[in-house]
Amino acid sequence: MSRTLRPVVLLCALPAAFFVAFFLAPMAVVLIASLTTPGGQPTFAHYLRILADSYHWDVLWVTFRIGALTTLICVLIGYPLAWYLVRTVRFRPWRRFCVILLVVPLFTSNIVRSFGWMVLLGRNGLVNDGLIGLGLIERPMRFLGTELGILIGLVYILLPFIVLAVGNALAKVDPALEHASADLGATPAGTFRTIIFPLSLPGLMAGAVMVFMLAVSAYVTPALLSGGRITVFSMLIFQQYSSVFDFNYGGALSITMLVLTLALVAIAGRLSEPGRA
Repeated sequence: MSRTLRPVVLLCALPAAFFVAFFLAPMAVVLIASLTTPGGQPTFAHYLRILADSYHWDVLWVTFRIGALTTLICVLIGYPLAWYLVRTVRFRPWRRFCVILLVVPLFTSNIVRSFGWMVLLGRNGLVNDGLIGLGLIERPMRFLGTELGILIGLVYILLPFIVLAVGNALAKVDPALEHASADLGATPAGTFRTIIFPLSLPGLMAGAVMVFMLAVSAYVTPALLSGGRITVFSMLIFQQYSSVFDFNYGGALSITMLVLTLALVAIAGRLSEPGRA
C-alpha cells in the first residue's frame, strides 16, 4: 500500500469498523435469531406466524398511518418555518435565538417531553382549558389514549429534524437564481415553484424520511400518550423481548418492521424523483 493511500484507508477504517460493530453485527444477530428456533434449528415459522395473523397487519397499518400523518404534518409546518428562519429573519442574533429554541428540546429526553404532553393534554390540562376558554369546545376533549394525542406528541418531538433539513437546503439556494428568474419576468410564486422548491426537495425528502423512520419506530411517546389503548409495532417488539422473552419471534418482528419501512422509503424516494408522479 502506498504512503498516499495509507492515511485514507486508516481514516475510512474507523467509521467502517464502527458501522460493522454497532449496526451490521447486531442486525446479523437479530436476523439469525429470527430464522432459528430457541434450540437453534433453522425455521421460517416466525415469519409465517406474522403473515398468518391479521392482528399484526392491523398494528402495522396503525403504525404506518401514524408515521405518514406525522411526516405530513411536520412537512406542512416545517417547510414554512424553515422558510421563515432562512429567508425572512434577517437579524442574525434573532435567527440564532430561533434556532436555539428549535434545537434545545432535542437535548431533553423523549420520556420527559412525553410526560409533559400527558399533563398538557389531560382533561384538565392547558390545551383543553385553552380550547374551552376560546369557545371552540364546550367540554374537555379526549386526547390521551387516541391517535390524535400520539400525533401531537410525535410532531412536537420530530418537527426540528425536518426544519433543520429543509433550512439547510434553502440556505444553499443561490439568491442569484431568484434574481435571474425575477429579471426574466417570473412571479415570486413561479420562482418558488420552478426553482426554489425543486432545489430544496432533496432536503425536504431527507427530513421527511428521517421523521417517518423515527415516527414508525417510536416507542416511548406512543406508549405514554396512548396509555396502552393503541398498540404500535415497536410496542409489540418490546413485549416480545421484555415480557414474553421470545427473542426469536421478536427478531422476526424487528426484521419485518425494518424491511417494510425501508421498502416504503424506497418507493417514496422513487416517486419523488424528477419526471415521476
